[in-house]
Formats: sequence, structure tokens, C-alpha cells
Amino acid sequence: MNTRVPYHAHADGAPSWPLGTPCFDDRIGRTFRTVVLQPTSLCNLDCVYCYLPTRKRRYEMPPTVAEAAAASIAEQATEHGHEPTAEPVDVVWHGGEPTAMPILRFGERLQVFEDLRRTGQVRHAIQTNATLIDHAWCELFRDYRFEVGVSIDGPAAANLNRADWSGHPVFDRIMRGIGMLRRYQIPFSVICVVSPQTITAPEALMTFFDQLGCTQVGFNIEEYEGVNTRIPVDITAAETFWRSVLAHQIGHHRGTASRLPVREIDQLGAYLAQARNGRKEEWTKAKHDPIPTIAWNGDTVLMSPELLGIDAPEHHDFVVGNVLHQSLPTMLRRAHQVGYVRELLHGLDNCQASCAFFDFCRGAHAGNRYYEHGTFAATETAHCRNTRQALVNAFANTIKE
Repeated sequence: MNTRVPYHAHADGAPSWPLGTPCFDDRIGRTFRTVVLQPTSLCNLDCVYCYLPTRKRRYEMPPTVAEAAAASIAEQATEHGHEPTAEPVDVVWHGGEPTAMPILRFGERLQVFEDLRRTGQVRHAIQTNATLIDHAWCELFRDYRFEVGVSIDGPAAANLNRADWSGHPVFDRIMRGIGMLRRYQIPFSVICVVSPQTITAPEALMTFFDQLGCTQVGFNIEEYEGVNTRIPVDITAAETFWRSVLAHQIGHHRGTASRLPVREIDQLGAYLAQARNGRKEEWTKAKHDPIPTIAWNGDTVLMSPELLGIDAPEHHDFVVGNVLHQSLPTMLRRAHQVGYVRELLHGLDNCQASCAFFDFCRGAHAGNRYYEHGTFAATETAHCRNTRQALVNAFANTIKE
């Protein structure tokens, strides 16, 4: 089911919908809980499935951009009466590869957030390929209390899509970095990209991650997005994958070994628990985080970090402003006027009206809609089928057995 809503355009290029404009404030927050920062566009790896078009170029975030991002977080806290007990804003350092920035310059960027971090208004996180992690990086993670996420796709044979720019495998370098994290007793989670080559081996993946020492694993079934145009897996293979992961988890729960948390299964469990306790509406009516994502030069996109750096002239490359000239709260006050955000709102309305999985899913990720269908008004995507529908179906079939 791929639904597209037709629209006409104003002279300025903004869409004019034939029906009433859906309400931004019903679906998307005017405040952010997460900010993604790109300290550098450079990545030292050339993974086959990577969606980033600029990963071979070294552009670095100047101090002024980091300062503007910190000022935006402080502005939001002031406007909305920050309380010491409120959840901090997660500042997620993404890339490129964040650790490809020299550590001294990276540390300078962190300093502008220190007052916010020490007063509980900011919490740092990083997503890294771990190949460059050494003693100095571990000390920085420890000193600034980073939440660390590592990208690794399983045992050595599952990481053939991950190589450096010379085509050399990087599994041993990733494991060396993980070894450093474990040596410094720094907890880390894992994101595993499940490719068409590895989706048939869920037990091998789970066994590997059980032994890796991570605190959680999240499975990103390979998607069609950005400059990655490889054909994704089909829903039948995805459902078989999730059934095997669930069976593995159930087996561990019944045995003596501890169960490694799986991000997607825990999300489904949280939804079912709220529904069972009469609090389903809290889940279904929760607003989407706008996830402002700030490029090295201050350009900012909303709703999907995967939109950053993409050439899309019909949407002004998805840039809604530059944090050097406008604060994030200012951008969010006018976000309902942004063409692709309005398009997304119609897509979410269409999802809710037509999809039996909407209460749990609450709408496909914005980037997936655009990359698969060329419009944010589309509904079903491969991500929907493989990570939401297949998971729910696998769970339903498992509990029947």
C-alpha cells in the first residue's frame, strides 16, 4: 500500500493541499528532546550501504556552530521553564565519523555545553564505528559521561559491507575499539545493519552480541535511503528474522543467562505494557521529536538526520535554517510552514487512516518515505514492513505457538 496525496504548489514552491492542512501541534513537538550534531563530515570508512554523500570530504564544525547549538538548548530551557528534574536534551554527535575530528578540537566543542551538562540540561551521546577509539577517547567519554553507541554488524563474516577507503576489512579495528571501551568499563550499545546477506543468520548475530558485552542491540534492517540504492530485504525474510530473534530471547529468558535487550523488541514491549495498563493513549498521542540535525556549517534539517547533506532543490536541500542566524526554537516556531514538514503531516494522516499498525508505529520515518517514493506524503515503506509490521506479526505468531 503506497498512498500518495496530490498537491498543487504556490508560487513560492510551498505545497497547497486540496484538503485541510493537518495540525502540526497534534503530531510534532515544538520543543526537541534530541539534537544531532555533525562535528565532521569525514568518515574513515566506506561502508557499502552508507547513505552519506559527503563522507569522503573533511569539513569540520567551527566553534561558533557548537556555541549556537548550546545557546539554542539554553533558550529552549528558558522559554519552557526548565526544571532540574526534567529530562536533559540528548546531544548526539554523529557524522561522518565523529572521532575523525582531532580529539583536541572535539573537546573544545564540548566545552561550550559544560554549564548545561553540569546543571543536568544536556547529556552527550556519540555514534561511532569505534575504529579510532584509543585511551584518550575513552578518557574523554568517561569525563563527559558519554553514552556510546557502536556500529558493528555482527561477527567478522557479517561485516563484509564495512571497509575502509582502500577496501580493507575493518572488523579487527572495530573490535580493538570495543576492547578499549570494555577496558575503561564504559557501557556501550550497538547498532547492527542487517543486510540481505545476514538476515538469514539471526542466531549467529544474537550469539555474537550476547558475548560482546554491549548493553543493548538495535537492528537496522538495511534501507533504501540517501545514496544507498541497494534493494532492501522483503517482509517475509524480515518476519523470519524477527521470529528467530524472539525465539532466542525467550530461550534466554527461560534459561539462566541474562537477556540482552533488543531495542525493537523493547519498544514493542513498552507499547503493549502501556496498552495493557490502560495507558495506550499516552503512546499513540505522544508527539514526534523534530530531531533538529545540525550540519558542520550550521545548516539544520528536521524530522530525519538522514536528510542532512542530500541534494534536493525542490525542498531547499531540506534545510530549514542555519543555527548561526536563527535559533532552533525560532526554527520550530515556523516549522509548520516548511513544505516537506507539511507534506509529512499529510503522510502521517494517511497512515493513521489506512494502516492497522499505526497505533504502535505512529508513522514511518520521514527519510524512508522520501527516498523510496519521492514524497513525504507516501505511507508504507520498507522500514514499515520490515521493522514494524514484520516484528508485530512475528510476535503474534510466536505467542500463538
